[in-house]
Amino acid sequence: MSNHSKPKPLTSPLPWQHIKSTTEDPEAPLRVQAIQAHGNYRQADQDMDFLNLDANRDVRLQLDYAKTEMVLREHGIQHTIVVFGSTRLSEPVTAQQSVEQLQHALNASPENTALQQQLKVAQRLLEKSHYYKVARELGRLIGSAGTCPEDCRVTLMTGGGPGAMEAANRGAFDVGARSIGLNITLPHEQYPNPYITPELCFRFHYFAMRKLHFLLRARALVAFPGGYGTFDELFETLTLIQTRKMPAVPIVLVGEQYWRRAIDFDFLIEEGVITAEDRALFWYAETAPAIWQSILDWHHGNGTPLFS
Repeated sequence: MSNHSKPKPLTSPLPWQHIKSTTEDPEAPLRVQAIQAHGNYRQADQDMDFLNLDANRDVRLQLDYAKTEMVLREHGIQHTIVVFGSTRLSEPVTAQQSVEQLQHALNASPENTALQQQLKVAQRLLEKSHYYKVARELGRLIGSAGTCPEDCRVTLMTGGGPGAMEAANRGAFDVGARSIGLNITLPHEQYPNPYITPELCFRFHYFAMRKLHFLLRARALVAFPGGYGTFDELFETLTLIQTRKMPAVPIVLVGEQYWRRAIDFDFLIEEGVITAEDRALFWYAETAPAIWQSILDWHHGNGTPLFS
């Protein structure tokens, strides 16, 4: 019979498995309780007060990056089409209801200047509400582009919020495709839109790490009419391409009339602060098929087909 039989589990109690007896020291249990209750006794990776110290910002940055990167790799996410746009864009029926409610309120108080201004804004948003449909159709096209809904070689990615981003995620959802949403922690609650694939919805502490993940796998950026957040992502991408910090990708601005009024790129060229070459880094489009086809054509002409 072998002398190396399977060892039996150790069962003898160890000295540190019980608190010092009260017969030895009546105050011992209370003292141990006080020690365990102190914040410094918490295990470091479970101590949020410790992790949130300014001195540990580097650790938080690493975690902010690492979790999303690990999950995206696990799910085989290779390339992304990033879609941005105003969170204030809504479905046409919702925008119409807002106009009608404000009009009703103004009818009851026709001299109310605040209501007059609110109605003008609501009417402008109603005019732009068709972009919700465009973004949703674009989401369907991106979601349907692979060999099957589980094909993640090219996956839609948004900022995870409402408006144009919701519409794009919803389009992918319509065709059973997975899509990604990158939320951010804000002083007020930001709910993710309901059409993001649950396992591919992330919440970041740092805008910097969120921005990094927007562009790490990006094979196109599509910007619908939007405000500061949309401008931020657009100009950051343009700057990185202009300075050759990242390879060029297609950049499509949806709604030429809006964008030409919002930003006078021709003026910037005339003033000499950008060049005509910089202006050629993007183009305008109005419909989902035109947006998607222009992205496919760009990559085909560049020798980097999205599906190869």
